[in-house]
Amino acid sequence: MRYMTRTVSLPGGAALPLIGFGTWQLRPKKAYEAVRAALEIGYRHIDTATLYGNEADVGRAVKDSGVDREQVFVTTKLRPQDARHARRTLESSLRLLGTGHVDLWLIHWPTGRDDLVPTWRDLLSAQDAGLARDVGVSNFSPAQIDLLTEATGRQPAVNQIPWSPGQHDPELLDEHRRRGIVVEGYSGLKNTDLGDPVLTEIARRHGATPAQVVLRWHLEHDIVILPRSSRREHIAANFDLEGITLTPEDVAAVDALARST
Repeated sequence: MRYMTRTVSLPGGAALPLIGFGTWQLRPKKAYEAVRAALEIGYRHIDTATLYGNEADVGRAVKDSGVDREQVFVTTKLRPQDARHARRTLESSLRLLGTGHVDLWLIHWPTGRDDLVPTWRDLLSAQDAGLARDVGVSNFSPAQIDLLTEATGRQPAVNQIPWSPGQHDPELLDEHRRRGIVVEGYSGLKNTDLGDPVLTEIARRHGATPAQVVLRWHLEHDIVILPRSSRREHIAANFDLEGITLTPEDVAAVDALARST
């Protein structure tokens, strides 16, 4: 299956595209224009958050794109400080996004320990009410995830965490895989030296950019990617990964960057 259309199934029945478009730091006009460009290019997974302050612009871009809402996977996130009125915050997000549900709702960071389980119960309640097709977390440790699962019998579908070649941690990845939790990696390009000789040499051999090599490397590990840009040419390049085939030796060489940092 082509990576640009490849998805992973979530417990709620949704198909999560492995290539998503991130909107962090994209403010109103740029957020709207960038999401419109991403959807025109072929992205069908858009990631936003209450914290980003651009949910209305993201929602308007999805609506104006002409792409059927059911074809676009939309994620938003709950700020920890909103934990005690989580349902009200989600309802506000839905109004801003102009949709009756999100496909994935995440707790953006762990709350205080006393609020961890109650907040997770609120997310599960929203899922049961049909306001979120799937629910998950971001920036959680496996131990914190286990705490939620043991308390409720239901585990997060996704954990969105920082991931890059320099942060590659096979053991942490295995911890998620054993639990059946999808890993979404963020800031993969931001946290990488794209001038590293290992990346530039692999890119040269494949007729690609170092950024494309890093993104394709994520996909080789079945990690969901969320590249973000306000420039159409970069938005397009970050999606154009189908023709790049990394060898096992290439993947191992990028993996090894974590040991050299």
